[in-house]
Amino acid sequence: MRIGTRGSQLALAQAHETKERLLAAHPDLREEQIEIVVMSTKGDRILDRPLAEIGGKGLFTEEIETALLAGDLDLAVHSLKDMPTELPDGLELAAYLEREDERDAFISAKANSLSDLPAGSVVGTASLRRQAQTLALRPDLKVITFRGNVQSRLRKLEAGEVDATYLAMAGLNRLALEDERVHALAIDELLPAVAQGAICIEIASDNAHARALVAPLNHAPTEQRVVAERAFLNELDGSCRTPIAGLATLDGDRLHLQGRLLDLDGTEMYEDSLDGPASEAERIGRELGRKLKAAAGPAFFDKLKAAGGA
Repeated sequence: MRIGTRGSQLALAQAHETKERLLAAHPDLREEQIEIVVMSTKGDRILDRPLAEIGGKGLFTEEIETALLAGDLDLAVHSLKDMPTELPDGLELAAYLEREDERDAFISAKANSLSDLPAGSVVGTASLRRQAQTLALRPDLKVITFRGNVQSRLRKLEAGEVDATYLAMAGLNRLALEDERVHALAIDELLPAVAQGAICIEIASDNAHARALVAPLNHAPTEQRVVAERAFLNELDGSCRTPIAGLATLDGDRLHLQGRLLDLDGTEMYEDSLDGPASEAERIGRELGRKLKAAAGPAFFDKLKAAGGA
């Protein structure tokens, strides 16, 4: 079995977690039968420009997906929030590992929270979702584009390039990275990215052997939650050029989905929520997406497009 992954420490941690789960689920498998194949993607190589300028989320998956389709890889491990909502023909998401902490982490040596930052402070983030929500809460701050993996962003923070930045709590937890500058943000303060904290396993649709091997790894509650969130995102034509946030939670067999749509500077925001049976996760996501799209109206999307979004 060949597992494809990006080469960052976080991506490797996720690939190794998947390998360990496969070995635990299949006692007949030996460790040497599973190889982790590190691949470089365009999104990893181009770090000086926002993702929206160079092609969006697919830049983190294109090379890996080409290898899956060619049969050079059996499966690929991804952070689900980095995955486009539409996959190339011949590929599918076959399993979702149990979701980690979905919250954002506010990271600063100068303040314990976004509200505590002095006026005029510089916040670095490459995420338009984080940028828009930051400016909606604190229009007096300056937000700049700030890309790189976990370690490089922390180094830039240490060097004083910004006063604060954000990372996903899930990534920090998976790296067992403890830092007194890290403060988890409440969900109602910064609504997370769709599928944040979830790991997915992608396979070629004709690879029945890989599908059977990863089936025991699937965590059904996580699948229900992220299916709703990704349907919501897809209905809004979500991409790296549109500030969209969404989070589904479960209460027994009921699913609650909260969604948020903003313009680039956070001055205009639409949010709503929807409840329903967890078995209808995709319908709930699509319905909430349509509700927010109707609430915002065509003029909102025209304005977003003119400003370089959408």
